[in-house]
Order: sequence, then structure tokens, then C-alpha cells
Amino acid sequence: MTQSASGNEHPHPDVDPHLGQILVTHEAIQQRIAELGKEITADYAGRAPLLIAVLKGAVMFMADIARAIALPVELDFMAVSSYGTATKTSGVVRIVKDLDIDLTGRDVIIIEDIVDSGLTLNYLRKNLAARHPASLEVCALLLKEGMQKVEPDLRYVGFRLPDEFVVGYGLDVAERYRNLDDLRVYVGPGSG
Repeated sequence: MTQSASGNEHPHPDVDPHLGQILVTHEAIQQRIAELGKEITADYAGRAPLLIAVLKGAVMFMADIARAIALPVELDFMAVSSYGTATKTSGVVRIVKDLDIDLTGRDVIIIEDIVDSGLTLNYLRKNLAARHPASLEVCALLLKEGMQKVEPDLRYVGFRLPDEFVVGYGLDVAERYRNLDDLRVYVGPGSG
């Protein structure tokens, strides 16, 4: 067992009964991020894109993708929620933290951890497009196939996954499991 800063004990990932199979290894994640970084570098040559991470899940992905882009980039963060602490989306999107940087005339890339229904991303795209960026694209680490209620229009996608509740590499359940290196199926309470 390991102990967190909050004093809660957590089983090691290999013996945690709430963690299922590894869907994507840390090595595969890093390899795909390197590929995405090269694509973005080529697509934005001569420009300095503004990367906007959707908190909290996209923080690890943002840090790694920013280092994989061989261009000057700026970073900003936005928190939107449709989950709360549940494992099912509520369908109601709210902005929890807004941006600090003006988007007018900027090349913006939204950095998302996972796109499932697409409703949150659709809301976010409309909200940011109204701020007059020069361009607005999305780079998502994960796309849950067949779950979209609206067309997500993603320019860059890391991995396409089946409809499983996934944790690790920034994705959580009630703030747990974000620090796992791999992406794993969550099989604990509320997972299905």
C-alpha cells in the first residue's frame, strides 16, 4: 500500500481491485505523443500556437505534447465540467476556470484528455470560437468510439478506445488514479 498526501492509503496499481486491464501502455502513449508533436510542428511551422489544456485531466498530456512540439508555444488552462465526482456525464457543462490569455488572432489548439459524448467539447469550441482566434483545432489523447452525440471534429487524435471507463495518465475517478503511467480500465463502483 502507498500513502497519499491526504493520508488515504491506496493499493499498488497491480493489486488495486478497481483497476482492470491496461488499454494503453506508457510507452505507447509517449510514442504517439512524439508523432502528434511532429504533426503539429509541421502544421504550425512559423507560428506559435496557444495550447489550452482542459483541466484537470489533460494536464499530463499537455505537459508532454508541449515538449514534443518543436515550436514556441504558450500554455493556458480552462476547467469545464460535466461530471462532478460521478462517472457518468450530467450533460450540463459549466466553466469552472476561464482563460487568462486573449484568444483574438491566435492559433489555438484545445488539448483534451478524452472525448466521449462530445457535448463538453462542442460547448467549449463554440465558447472559444466566439473569442475570435485565427484558428481553433483540437488535440485529444483519447476518443471513445461510438459515444459521440455530436460530431467532435478532432484534428489530432492519440488513441481510439472502446466504451470503457478509463483512468490513468491524468484521467481519474473522484480525483484518484491520475498519476498512473498507463491508461487502464476502471472496474470499481459506478463504472458501469
